[in-house]
Amino acid sequence: MGLKLNLKLDPRTKIIILVLISFMVFNEVPLYISGILVLVPFICLFFSNRIKLALSYILIYIAAKYVQVYLLPTATGIIAILLVMFSYTATRMLPIMIMGYYTITTTKVSEFITSMEKSNIPKEISIPLSVIFRYIPSVYEEIKSITNAMKMRGFGLNVKSLKNPLKLIEFYMIPILVSTIKTADELSAASLTRGLSNPKGRTHLIEVKLNIIDYSLLAISFIGLGVYAYYFLGGVLFA
Repeated sequence: MGLKLNLKLDPRTKIIILVLISFMVFNEVPLYISGILVLVPFICLFFSNRIKLALSYILIYIAAKYVQVYLLPTATGIIAILLVMFSYTATRMLPIMIMGYYTITTTKVSEFITSMEKSNIPKEISIPLSVIFRYIPSVYEEIKSITNAMKMRGFGLNVKSLKNPLKLIEFYMIPILVSTIKTADELSAASLTRGLSNPKGRTHLIEVKLNIIDYSLLAISFIGLGVYAYYFLGGVLFA
């Protein structure tokens, strides 16, 4: 019997951590700060029964950091450009992408709306964000369906299709654009049909609240933010 892990975080915790990571990740910081940035998404993935993705993520980050520290100083030419693209994309963008993936795939719209209303977030913010939470997975499914349909007709995303960009746009990109616009309209109509724009208070069957795990991960993230701020405002924290 396989190990089943099911970490349940409050949607507010996920969003706060995502914002903090996005804020800190784009500057050059020492390893003891970037390690905190990497640790939180890894914990979220690992204890949400996404162990393979969590291990793949941490291995890619370690490889990119190794390239950045040991290989880049001696690399030259096109090799150096490729190594820079890989290392800096992985070390700076990957934590944001992974945390964003975790937030989108593990948060139900009902949970998100409940948490936003409990935090007194204006509907002008919560409703568009709730549509986004459904929009990204829906568009992803539409893209998969279009890709499979094109493969059945002998046309897919490969080197052969790149030789004919006009057909690629006609058979692949235009259906995706039409589908994404249609999906956005349908989700907006669905949110209004459910009464999300109703100014009166709503009742909720789902209960969301911060627990000890939420507070622990938030503490780790804010400690990372504090170390980050001290590093840039007061100098190097450790010798």
